[in-house]
Amino acid sequence: MKHILLPTDFSENAWNAITYAITLFINEDSTFYLLNAYTPVIYHVEYVLGYPAQFGLGDVIRTNAQENLDETVLKIKEEFGTNPKHTFETEARFDTLTSGIKAFMNKHPIDLIVMGTKGATGAKEILFGSNTVHVFKDIKCPILAIPFGFEYESPHEVLFPTDLEVDYNKTHLDILHDIAKSHHSRVNAMHISTGYDITDLQEKNKSRLELMFKDTAFLFHDIKSMNILEGINAFQVKYKINLLVMINNKHSFFENLFFKNTINQIGFHLNIPFLVIPPKKINL
Repeated sequence: MKHILLPTDFSENAWNAITYAITLFINEDSTFYLLNAYTPVIYHVEYVLGYPAQFGLGDVIRTNAQENLDETVLKIKEEFGTNPKHTFETEARFDTLTSGIKAFMNKHPIDLIVMGTKGATGAKEILFGSNTVHVFKDIKCPILAIPFGFEYESPHEVLFPTDLEVDYNKTHLDILHDIAKSHHSRVNAMHISTGYDITDLQEKNKSRLELMFKDTAFLFHDIKSMNILEGINAFQVKYKINLLVMINNKHSFFENLFFKNTINQIGFHLNIPFLVIPPKKINL
């Protein structure tokens, strides 16, 4: 059973991500949780301090949010019919998106978050909005970001850039493995070399990665002397990639790419879904 969180603000962008998630797991037993984290545009200080009932504002906004969630579930059933493998639960909460997701995950076991992104107006590149970036950074759960307007494609070709510096046993790669198995995907692991030979640790991690995907179509590509973004973009030109996957590990090039630069300066030539995988929480 998959447990999939679908944050929604009831926009077309959010609906696009919801339909992608349902289609991706159409043949798998799944529980989908639709979450709307709302913050009134104008509210009294007392509302924030916990006294919304005095003004009636909280009840009205919560009721509207819940009605919109119920309508979204009805729309899903109209679009996809009744799937005995799928169940839906909803929750509306007065909270910011990131904080609301964290609180929800404290109550529910979530395997994957699927959410929409907002593209840059007038640009070919997909830039991730601030909400998406904060979720990437702060939520320790696999997150699948769906570009605005993306029409579903089965993830037959997956691109997985990696610096081979990660202990893959301590990541959530099982979600990628499950997707690859159920969709007969080919996982293209790509290491971008800067002119140096890989270390013994990188060689060990490479062998571990190949072992983890031994029952899938798995190819390893060693790309020499290229910038990371150039390597990703060039690979997409050469191959029809349906899904990009990166590990958000401390000190990884993902972190350098997103969080040590201004996000508005970062542009992927992307029009495909982007799966971000964090390290697992290790109990000591």
